[in-house]
Amino acid sequence: MTVLVTGAAGFIGAYTCQALAARGERVVGLDNYNAYYDPAIKRDRVAALCPGIDIRALDLVDRDGLAALFDEVKPDRVVHLAAQAGVRYSLQNPHAYVASNLDGFVNMLELCRHRGIGHLVYASSSSVYGDSATPPFSEDQRIDKPRSLYAATKAANELMAYTYAQLYELPATGLRFFTVYGPWGRPDMAPLLFARAVLAGREIEVFNQGRMRRDFTHVSDIVSGILGALDHPPAGTVPHRVFNLGNHTPVELEHFIAVIEQAAGQPARRQYRPMQPGDMVETMADTARAKAAFGFEPHTPIETGLPPVVHWCRDYFGDAA
Repeated sequence: MTVLVTGAAGFIGAYTCQALAARGERVVGLDNYNAYYDPAIKRDRVAALCPGIDIRALDLVDRDGLAALFDEVKPDRVVHLAAQAGVRYSLQNPHAYVASNLDGFVNMLELCRHRGIGHLVYASSSSVYGDSATPPFSEDQRIDKPRSLYAATKAANELMAYTYAQLYELPATGLRFFTVYGPWGRPDMAPLLFARAVLAGREIEVFNQGRMRRDFTHVSDIVSGILGALDHPPAGTVPHRVFNLGNHTPVELEHFIAVIEQAAGQPARRQYRPMQPGDMVETMADTARAKAAFGFEPHTPIETGLPPVVHWCRDYFGDAA
């Protein structure tokens, strides 16, 4: 089978490419290597995790380029992870989210429809729950009160994929990721931001006075869920399903910081701040549906998964942590 992975130089994308190749799939990736964060990290990530994997430089809004790639590669399945990420950045640059997450997503749906793709697995986000749901977040809860444009675009992706499944019988599975972390992670997210700051002796900004809980999910568990979902395409009149992929164990932010302090061997300098626009106080995944459908079972607590992130930051960034 040939699997096309978009966002292949991204954090989850590179690990997904690695896992697919390791089990013998033919993997082709694409990424636009944009400057949302340092593209050098993306290139180093690819070199470390995906040596020998064919990853093309291509943007989701390039319809002709995407069509040519589909015609050349002839993928059987698509794992669509490319998107403009980040809750807070969506408050500053909304047009980037419309271009990548809406226009780009339509381009992928159209190509999957017209090229007869057997299964489209795409990234959604726990952010879609917004103010409508109460923990633990279930896929049956409403997602019509997003707290950011980023969340709104991800909720729109789910509606768009459902429409294509209904109209054209395109098998599609949406995955709502819950705060993914691990070595080679995104430098704009709390695990790396906090780890690097503690290692360098800089202050960390702790929002909502630290009264926050997050369902931190190790990247290895997320990739296991992606592959499980990919191998179990939906059927039925409307072949579309959505699953939570999370750890089902929310962690107090102060405990999260304490684990980083212990791994770094030094205390954090905290600067407490008010709640940020677009943020959520608590996230917690109900993963029963994913477990029933393809055996999803996360195994990595932060006490095991977070220290290697701190050590990786020290090794990769050095004195510039």
